[in-house]
Amino acid sequence: MRTFAPSRSSERRVAVAGATGRMGRMLIEAMRDAPDCRLTGALAGSSALNQDAGAALGFETGVKVVSDLRAGLSGADVLIDFTHPERTLEHLAMCRALGVQLVIGTTGFNDAQKARISEAAQDVAIVFAPNTGVGINVTFELLALAAKSLSVGYDIEIIESHHRHKIDAPSGTALRMGEVVAGALGRNLKDCAVYAREGVTGERDPSTIGFATVRGGDIVGDHTVLFAGTGERIEITHKSSSRATYAHGALRAVGFLADKRSGLFDMSDVLGL
Repeated sequence: MRTFAPSRSSERRVAVAGATGRMGRMLIEAMRDAPDCRLTGALAGSSALNQDAGAALGFETGVKVVSDLRAGLSGADVLIDFTHPERTLEHLAMCRALGVQLVIGTTGFNDAQKARISEAAQDVAIVFAPNTGVGINVTFELLALAAKSLSVGYDIEIIESHHRHKIDAPSGTALRMGEVVAGALGRNLKDCAVYAREGVTGERDPSTIGFATVRGGDIVGDHTVLFAGTGERIEITHKSSSRATYAHGALRAVGFLADKRSGLFDMSDVLGL
């Protein structure tokens, strides 16, 4: 087993999972101009195998796309993973064995899967965030403040929209919003979330937090938390027009991990919120 000691230099060696996907390509493009990150591994299982990781972007990285996990992680300090829960957990096991850190932006994990990530963090440093964008994490802070101030007399609904290819609902970001709001109100989201309404539902329970999901087109990600009172509505909205915001946030997380040997962190830690 390779023993990993986090690099103290200004440059971090980064592998990207799902390198040929939409988010993977955005990460590779962002790294092109990042002075403190260097692409050393590109993982995917597609027709792009053995091609340069930047081929679809119009530039060369000198790194070929591979499907072999151990080969893709060879020489990497950290793996950035925005794939699928099952695949991420496979990557997690190898990273733990090799001592490679992780930035996980994958969503859709169940509680047992999240527990496996927490366990692995005893051995390697991990940033685990449903959304790595800087703006959305500031929005979480605003939501906590709003929820505390609007705790009585306001019904709370969370509306999220994403592209047609997204496989989980509600989005991880929407769920995190719900957790933030519920926590500020002294509630547990599992006890008060309403994910669907149909038929004769009766009057709205004021202690609940409702979710509505929209899927269509190429929407990158829109999230709104509605506080609906009598005579007024307050809406806190965050809209993503490009995945670049997720990529740049993920690279900030890579830098944050440089002096970390183990532990589970989120973007609030990365941004010092």
